[in-house]
Formats: sequence, structure tokens, C-alpha cells
Amino acid sequence: MLNKKTIDDIAVQGKRVLVRCDFNVPIVDGVITDVTRLEGAVPTINMLVKRGAKVILCSHMGKPKGEPKPELSLAPVAAKLSEMLDRDIQFAADNEVIGTHAKAAVAAMKEGAIVLLENTRYRAEETKNSESFSKELASLADIFVNDAFGTAHRAHCSNVGVTDFVDICVVGYLVQREIAFLGSTIAAPQRPFVAILGGAKVSDKIKVINHLLEKVDTLIIGGGMAYTFLKALGHNVGMSILEEDKIAYALQMMEKAKRKKVKLLLPIDHVVAQEFRNDTPVKVVVRGAIEEGWESLDIGPATRKLYEEAISEAKTIVWNGPMGVFEMENFAQGTQSIAKAIAHTDATSIIGGGDSAAAVNQMGYGDKMSHISTGGGASLEYLEGKELPGIAAADDK
Repeated sequence: MLNKKTIDDIAVQGKRVLVRCDFNVPIVDGVITDVTRLEGAVPTINMLVKRGAKVILCSHMGKPKGEPKPELSLAPVAAKLSEMLDRDIQFAADNEVIGTHAKAAVAAMKEGAIVLLENTRYRAEETKNSESFSKELASLADIFVNDAFGTAHRAHCSNVGVTDFVDICVVGYLVQREIAFLGSTIAAPQRPFVAILGGAKVSDKIKVINHLLEKVDTLIIGGGMAYTFLKALGHNVGMSILEEDKIAYALQMMEKAKRKKVKLLLPIDHVVAQEFRNDTPVKVVVRGAIEEGWESLDIGPATRKLYEEAISEAKTIVWNGPMGVFEMENFAQGTQSIAKAIAHTDATSIIGGGDSAAAVNQMGYGDKMSHISTGGGASLEYLEGKELPGIAAADDK
């Protein structure tokens, strides 16, 4: 587990504190439709304000690719966050991010004030981790706080480059919590330790599978990635998603599971469809019986039962990736069954961001999980055993 300095280890009163948050939230017609990421930032912001810091918030949103796009402005975030915190937040509406308006806003700050900068990706230099933009960001701050776990696997100006030019760099409460849960769970899990991997592609989770086979007692595989494994075993998969170039890898991983005495569970039946849409002919078939012209879009009822039983015995659970096309009602039961089964255990459960987090929250099981990660890609790379640049850049204790 990483031992990084946090905001509790430093004095912040009267200091200009630049906080990298993850405000990459969904916005429809100017309205934020999910405030989960804003809620995640609140504890750190509140503590800094309480201790008399001058709080400067920054984040990216979407992919404006280095140019101002009004629909990707953080203005709605400033308004919503102001409402949630019940205090004024000044939005520095600068297309240059660190322009005249932003500099003036920061210069005029009093203790406990909050300023939100414009979308950092309005600047092309942000994703290139360029020294010039990193220095501009650093010029506003005495202290840097990284509280954006969702971008911790990226080395950008606003989470890594800036740390080269600010003397004090620490992590916020959200990142601290992510490190604590993911780190301690993987390092010393209570057993049985069950990992559940889904999603479309094996290639997205190649290193995770390999790394988890060193750690877990049971590995459950669902979603589109399961069909590369089933094809490797010689089963018909019809039109189901398949990565031909990963069949050899799938075989290697199944061999590794045997060597490590890890129980590797694959679907034994499937909900198959003729077309990739909700209102299409659907049927349930057993493993190997998917006909040409049909594709599997969810795990079947027998598989759900098999996976639920394995989950019921677990003491530690990590889940990343849905079991099927859960956005469509007819193919959501597999993902729902996993969420429900985890919710009904007393295991330590970590949901690895992205689609899994969205599914758990949509289904109303969010409060039953020990931890829902705010970073899909970051949590995956952490599970791979990788060092995350955004966290590595913070000061050690």
C-alpha cells in the first residue's frame, strides 16, 4: 500500500491550494445527470475551507482536444457544486484556463474562498504533460492536492506535471480512500477472494487477468470477453464478440489458473439474440450451442446461479465489468444478479468503476458495497499492479 502524504499532514491556512478533482460528469442540456463525482470531492474541499485555505479547483471534462467547447465548460459544475456546498464558488471563465480572469480571481481570494478553473483540456498541452502549462498551473499555488483518482493513471499537466513546480504535493481524501481500499484488499485479502471480470474485450483486461491469477481463489469471467475463452475451448460462439488474436492468450490463462489452483468460471449457458438491440428474438442456449447468426448478449440463468454460489462463499470481492449488455433491459439480468449477490454478502466488496459502478448505482445497490471506485481505468491499472503516475507524483510520508 502506498504511503503518501495527505491533506491531514500539512498546514494549509492562508495558503493557495490547487486541488485536482474529477469533475468529468455527464451533462445533458446543461444539466448534470450524475453528481457522484462531485460528491466524492466534497470532503476534501470542505476540510480545506474549514482550515482556512484558498481553494483553487481544477478538472478536465470530456475531450475538447485542446480547444474551447462551450458544451464542455465547467460552468455547470461551479453552479451545482456551489449548491451542494452551500457556499459561493467563483468560476474563472477563461478559455486559456490560466488567463487574466483566472489570475485576477486567485489574486483576490480570501481564506476559505473557492475558485474553479475552466476545463484543463481546453489547453492542448494538458494531455501532453507539457512543462509550460504545468508551470502556469503551479504559478497559482503554494500547495497541490491530487484528489482525482479517475485520472491517476494518466500523466497530464494538472496531476503530474504541476508537481515538479510546487513544493508541497499531497493526496486528498478521495484518493486516500481509493489507495486504502484497493491497496489493502489486493495485498492482504480475506479469503476466499473472488474476482469478477466482464466487459467486452479480453484485450482491455489482459494484464489484470494475469495479475489476479496470482492473488485470487476464484476468477469469474462474463461479458463479451468470455467468448474468446469459450472459443479457445473449442465451443461455438456464433456471432458473439470474439478476439481471434487473443485465443492463445486465453488458453495460457486457463493453464495458469490450473497451475495456481484458481477456480476459473466461464458461462455455461447464454442469453442469445439475432440482433444487437432490445426488441429482437431472444432465447437461452447451453454452452457451445450458439448458432451462426445468433450472438450472446448476457449470461444465462444457470450461469447466474453458478456465479451467485461462488460469490456467496466469498470474503473479498473485486468486480470490474458487466456480464452483458446491461443497458438493454432484456440483457441486464446477468449484471443485476451479480450486483444483487454481492449486495447480499458480508464480504468486503470493491466495484472497479466504469460500467460496473454505473450498474450498481442504477440498480440501487451502491450503499451495499464496501467501496465503489471513482476510476474505471485507474482501478484496472491498479489491479494490474501498475504504479499510477498521478499518485506516484505525490510526496511520500
